[in-house]
Amino acid sequence: MGGRTFQQAWDRAVRQHGDRPFLVFRSTAAERSDWTYAEFDAVVARTAGALRAAGVGRGSAVHVVLRNCPAFVALWLAVARLGAWIVPTDPASAARDVANQVGRVHPVVGVCGSERAAAYREGAGGRVPVVVELAEEASDLAPSGPLHGDPVGAPEPVGPADRLAVMFTSGTTSEPKGVVLTQANYAVVATAMASVVDLRPHHRWHVTLPLFHANAQYYCVAPAIEVGASVALSATFSASGWVAHARELGVTHASLFAAPIRMILARCPADEVPLGLEHVWFAQSLGAEHYEHFSRLVGTRPRQLYGMTETVAIVCADAGDPLRHDVIGLPLPGREVVVADADGGGAAGPGVPGEITVLGTPGVDLFEGYLDDPRTTGRAFHAAPEGTWFSTGDLATADDQGVLRFVGRIDDVVKVSGENVSLTEVEAAVAQAPGVLEVAVVARPDPVRDVVPVAYVVARDAADPPRTADLARWAEENLSPAARPREWNLIDELPRTSVGKVRRFRISG
Repeated sequence: MGGRTFQQAWDRAVRQHGDRPFLVFRSTAAERSDWTYAEFDAVVARTAGALRAAGVGRGSAVHVVLRNCPAFVALWLAVARLGAWIVPTDPASAARDVANQVGRVHPVVGVCGSERAAAYREGAGGRVPVVVELAEEASDLAPSGPLHGDPVGAPEPVGPADRLAVMFTSGTTSEPKGVVLTQANYAVVATAMASVVDLRPHHRWHVTLPLFHANAQYYCVAPAIEVGASVALSATFSASGWVAHARELGVTHASLFAAPIRMILARCPADEVPLGLEHVWFAQSLGAEHYEHFSRLVGTRPRQLYGMTETVAIVCADAGDPLRHDVIGLPLPGREVVVADADGGGAAGPGVPGEITVLGTPGVDLFEGYLDDPRTTGRAFHAAPEGTWFSTGDLATADDQGVLRFVGRIDDVVKVSGENVSLTEVEAAVAQAPGVLEVAVVARPDPVRDVVPVAYVVARDAADPPRTADLARWAEENLSPAARPREWNLIDELPRTSVGKVRRFRISG
């Protein structure tokens, strides 16, 4: 394991599947553009030439601040060809975020959307030698476009340990950390994720989550490349149009978080004809009612997974029969996982929450480390005779058969009068209450109960929001006493990351 590079995976795909479809792009104007593997390889060669002309060489950083577009994929693969590394970043980043990242990664080239170029240039502050502005449409890859250069055919002699990316975490509870990823990391995730869903060349992933995030890269695009499957990429996520777009693009597979699923259910037309997908991944807590509704809509029971940017491939996934809404299942073959008790004395007992710890090799099936942060890396990694254990910071419980159920981040589980309450689970439950579109639950100090849950609710219909008295009554009927929010607040929207995770630290408890 770890002896292959991601560049080698792409080269093999082009050789073996050159005439098969690789990328289908649906633009903001609903226009479709298609490339085969061979056609896109020519694009990658020209893009690599443009980057080389701009000063990118082996070991250089390329800062990519783009929404979903073909150029993102071309830049990612071109950087791999040159032995450089990519820093994919939220296109909605403010100038302050850009300035922070530029100061940390020192890119040779920055690539941004023309609509947000002013914010990027303000943040870059003249510290990025070359800034390329793109339309974020298929036209970016035209022979006359800004990414056209003299083709770079043969790749640089990169190795498995060479850096390929630094991906900044979503920062739901703190400032983002830079996760360092190698060529081997991407090769391993491509193989593992293709295997776990038995991916085949005729399959097509529906990618609507942002490409700068690990989910789209790890679980969709990389495994597609591994087997010669295709990717249908949408410029933006549309809750109301997600099902129709999936049908239009002929997809078979999809991957989503719980929050976008709830948005789809709330916005999808009532008379929408269900899909017939073969496989759907989902992550984060989803209530039973929402799970069953979405299963009917997509034509298959979604399969819950658990993984992080740091774990590269997923750690575990539900493999039960039938699939359920409330378990993350058993570890994947080859993955060793321990749910560690709070006292560090070994594995937690059945039903007792403990921290998910994962055995692996940094730079291969675990990330290499946190960028320029040896102290944080040292706290996360624990060397052992059998390998390196990574402490995820996430809690789960295991039943007698070892099936895992996700509880939440360590900071998301609080004690109310001595009883453990998962804020994540409370949110999943309250999101199913009448009149609720989405909800965040935070902990507020309480002189009697230590802390108590407090709910911040976004109404399904802003003109007719639910009454707090009705929500409190619903909680009495559906939640345990400790889990019931002691206060209800109606707000216009929740502070979220670009993939839908709630930034609780921006909500006052």
